[in-house]
Amino acid sequence: MLPPAELSLPLTVTDQMGRRVVVPFPPQRIVSLVPSQTELLYDLGLGHRVVGVTKFCIHPAEARQQAAVVGGTKNFDFAKISACRPDLILGNKEENYQEGIEELARHYPVWMSDITTLTNALEMIRRVGLLTGQQHRAEPMAAAIAGSFAALAAAAPIPAAYFIWRKPYMVAAAGTFIDELLARAGYQNVFGHLSRYPEITAQHLLQAAPRQILLSSEPYPFSAKHLSEFQALCPEAEIRIVDGELFSWYGSRLLHSAAYLQQLVTS
Repeated sequence: MLPPAELSLPLTVTDQMGRRVVVPFPPQRIVSLVPSQTELLYDLGLGHRVVGVTKFCIHPAEARQQAAVVGGTKNFDFAKISACRPDLILGNKEENYQEGIEELARHYPVWMSDITTLTNALEMIRRVGLLTGQQHRAEPMAAAIAGSFAALAAAAPIPAAYFIWRKPYMVAAAGTFIDELLARAGYQNVFGHLSRYPEITAQHLLQAAPRQILLSSEPYPFSAKHLSEFQALCPEAEIRIVDGELFSWYGSRLLHSAAYLQQLVTS
């Protein structure tokens, strides 16, 4: 039996997709289907309540040892999730798949994030703090992240292309969280006229004429061995490997993103 301070009461909240969700408050058994939100839960002091994570939840390192691994972000193991007996599941519109989320929502409270901007990310952090009873940690965290981005020095925009995939080549374009962080860092996304994650050709890249080509460390694991390939495609551009987590993880890792972006555009 839970001690009196931990007795659960129903809390009705609205998630970032406009869905009303009734959550036992405070939730005691949380399944996270999103790597960046798993890390956030741990940084909010909730690691002991996380009972299920995905195979991609690599931060913190102990998450996959302490909690059950319930599949990937787009292929859930429903039996393992059921065995976790969750009273809250955290998902994300882009990272998870609709059919799987709808199936889970028939049985459990599922709170969904929908993030394309820094404002969305800060709202998510605050809301997760609210629905888990950790507002006293979430509010200062969100304020610190907002302050770090507000302090970014303005500079002349650097035309850049941000690659997330190879074979086929795919870039981050408008309507993505990565595009938002590129702009805040001082980059002009040369594919900003396109939407989401379009496929492009070598000819498209040459015509876009970026000054910098940023090769993300995830989801495709770009590394130094790919530098010459892109240099041949765009000889005038500077080719750089960048930390994809600091561009695309929208939880507590954002505490480190602004400083990284500032260093990137000034080095």
